[in-house]
Amino acid sequence: MTNAQKWVAAFLGLFLIIFLIGRFTQKDEISMIPEDNAFMGGENKEQSNKPAGLVLIEQNGCQSCHGEDFNGTTLAPALASLKEHWDRDGLINYLRNPSSYSGDKRFEAYKAQYRSIMPSYGNVEVKDLGKIADFLLNK
Repeated sequence: MTNAQKWVAAFLGLFLIIFLIGRFTQKDEISMIPEDNAFMGGENKEQSNKPAGLVLIEQNGCQSCHGEDFNGTTLAPALASLKEHWDRDGLINYLRNPSSYSGDKRFEAYKAQYRSIMPSYGNVEVKDLGKIADFLLNK
């Protein structure tokens, strides 16, 4: 083995050791919105009594199109009777990629009736979309 090969092997070995140490000592990711909202205070104190799903809905701006009370606006339909059309997994999949439902007759009618297009929330974590879905389906 040449000296250059020895240095590369030593560097890769050291990198692997540091990576493994970091991996085993890594703490679980802390959610930005805790389940019980126990440590929220100050300006967020008003949100401490709100369900996590509602807080996520507010953060993602859903009410700007669907209305403050979720009864719909000229931009988007009401979210009152979602249980009639969705189960939890179906709603999560829809939120992640609404355009994949474009061939559905119900959504074609929505397109003609409402002025906005449902954005994709594929960048939102699935567990957070689950909290949103749970809130909306139990509303």
